[in-house]
Amino acid sequence: MHDSQIPSNWVRRWAHLVPAGGAVLDVACGQGRHLRHFAQRGHPVTGVDRDAASLAHAQGLGETLVADIENGPWPFSGRSFAGVVVTNYLWRPLLPAILGCIGPGGVLIYETFAAGNETVGKPSRPDFLLAPGELLRACEALRVVAYEDGFLQGPDRFVQRIAAVRAQPTAAPARHALEAA
Repeated sequence: MHDSQIPSNWVRRWAHLVPAGGAVLDVACGQGRHLRHFAQRGHPVTGVDRDAASLAHAQGLGETLVADIENGPWPFSGRSFAGVVVTNYLWRPLLPAILGCIGPGGVLIYETFAAGNETVGKPSRPDFLLAPGELLRACEALRVVAYEDGFLQGPDRFVQRIAAVRAQPTAAPARHALEAA
């Protein structure tokens, strides 16, 4: 799943919401499977991870940054992105900074482990598992397009995932296609 170079089904399903040509940030990007996906779709990409060896696999796709975002400063203060992707990663103190990077009309695509995962494998510590509805509450300032909280098979895991959009500063409501054309 995470070590694979295949993008998450959730990310692939909602990638079309990211405005064409808009910059995408992948937080804790690992080897860059989602960077590769968005770069192939014509987006400039930025990836951050603390593991330089993993991040080396993403060289040449776009901007990459080796940084310990849990213990150091948030490296993207003052920057905004058309898309922010987070998968299989949770560090609650960073949620406000991550959400703050989503520009007007920008999209958050987030998928990570949830309570219940301790019954089927790792991660199993509550520090790394979202409580019921936690991701939904964290995104209350965004327009939620899709949200799921439940069990997935192959490999077995409990997840929460969300696709949410920051409103444009316009009076007209935006339309968000629920399925890619």
